[in-house]
Amino acid sequence: MSRVIGASGNRLFVYIDDLPLIGHIAFGVIDRGTNIIQVRPTTLCPYNCIYCSVDAGPYSRHRQAEFIVDWRHLVKWVRHVVEVKGGDVIEVLIDGVGEPPTHPSIVNIVAKLKKVVPRVAMETRGYTLTQSLVDALDRAGLDRLNISIDTLDLEKGVFLQGVPWYRTEKVKEIVEYIAKETRIDVHLTPVWIPGVNDKDIEEIVEWGLRIGIGKRFPPFGIQKYEVHKYGRKVPGAKEPTWREFREFLEKLEKKFSIPLHYKKLDFGFRYTKRYPTKYSRGEKISVSVAMPGWLKGEVITVDSELSTIITVVGVKWCPELVNKKIRVIIVENQDGIYIARPL
Repeated sequence: MSRVIGASGNRLFVYIDDLPLIGHIAFGVIDRGTNIIQVRPTTLCPYNCIYCSVDAGPYSRHRQAEFIVDWRHLVKWVRHVVEVKGGDVIEVLIDGVGEPPTHPSIVNIVAKLKKVVPRVAMETRGYTLTQSLVDALDRAGLDRLNISIDTLDLEKGVFLQGVPWYRTEKVKEIVEYIAKETRIDVHLTPVWIPGVNDKDIEEIVEWGLRIGIGKRFPPFGIQKYEVHKYGRKVPGAKEPTWREFREFLEKLEKKFSIPLHYKKLDFGFRYTKRYPTKYSRGEKISVSVAMPGWLKGEVITVDSELSTIITVVGVKWCPELVNKKIRVIIVENQDGIYIARPL
């Protein structure tokens, strides 16, 4: 049974093994109507990145709960989504609002998903990877690691990750091991923060090309620094416009003679049949409270058919709410991620 398994400070830790895994942004399965689906096994994260758009890590100001999904339950729901989409899924991308390798059964997840879809990729900041874990992921069939490293400089790395123990050299070593000693491809995804790591991005591109990343997939996917409502802001840094971001990439493309703009990167992406949207905006339904919400002032509920998760905002969590039925109105349903308010 899904349950709260612990607490630290004002943060709860929830284990999920019997609730639907469609409908939430932080965990489960997300289909955005393409042949690549997102799978989110955990929200746990050891970092405290100063630009984190989802306020992850031990010093989060907005999170109320962290989630770990039972790996068997997760794989079952991935199979379900793939079947509903008619099998038209080329890749599962294991990503999330945390650090995917922190899931204790991440190797099992990869191995089982490889039996469901042709390709499995995973996002990580790299520091949680070890040589033994990488070897196990290689044997499990992992196709690609999307690794976010924003600088090769030690002091700046500590600054950007927001934790004193971070070492860029350790991440560099594991990336080079992956690139040279395994079948796993590396796709480097640094975040460009104007005025903070401009030169660092160039150094990362030079390094990545030198060690031979991008054997089967585009080697780089540079990300644009963006400010989000519940995310963190870099002191003194301004969010670049899309035009400024494009111009920055164009300069790098000219210098290194490689494609970097996302529209030029070929992952075999295309639009496909979408997992059905069950509830419309403005629709009024009855739901049952299941567990605390991801963010403060939220609860997570399940619909009467036990098929969909709905986050209800404006409700303070307390254990006595479990199984309580409430009437809500759906206010957001983009990509099958449901937000509601109580009536």
